[in-house]
Amino acid sequence: MDDHQIYQLLFSSGFSTATEITNVSGRGVGLDVVKQTFESLGGKISVSSTHGGGSVFSIQLPLTLSIMDVMLVQTEDEWYGIPVSSIIETAIVKRAEIYKAQGKMVTNYRNHVIPVVHLSEAFEIPPSNKAKHSTFEDDFQSLIIVKHRDYAVAIAVESLVGQQDVVLKSLGNYLGNVKGISGAAILGNGDVILIIDTNSLLNE
Repeated sequence: MDDHQIYQLLFSSGFSTATEITNVSGRGVGLDVVKQTFESLGGKISVSSTHGGGSVFSIQLPLTLSIMDVMLVQTEDEWYGIPVSSIIETAIVKRAEIYKAQGKMVTNYRNHVIPVVHLSEAFEIPPSNKAKHSTFEDDFQSLIIVKHRDYAVAIAVESLVGQQDVVLKSLGNYLGNVKGISGAAILGNGDVILIIDTNSLLNE
């Protein structure tokens, strides 16, 4: 085996340099998952090493991928990402402040009445089976205020998880035309989330 073939053993499933197995190491799970993830994105990872001088891990990703800063939100049991570039601000309001006017749900935002779109209704997400014991969740609603055309729209979600940089991946030909979705991303824990296209979602 040449050096390149030897280095590739590091990415073999079950391969480990540990002398014994513990709860957190020695099971040969790690670099093989890393390699699979990059290959699923159309990229590759390689290793070069010098005895006594250290190793270099090189990562290559296709130009079709893009890094996006998103706000992670939760609705029922599902997580989504909303591009930060589309967000004006976030807010938590009393549910009583969201009301129906002319057949549409609206709320007051900075002395203006703006429409409210519930993400669970827009994507027809079935209710989760978990019981809610929080009075706060019952009385308050989390909102993402986004800019749509020349006005603001509030997207109602169950909770705001946090802000994170993700690698945006296309959904391909089969799912590429799904309304309100611009792509997908894989979180650090391996979960896949859908990235919301607010313009497509809010267009009637």
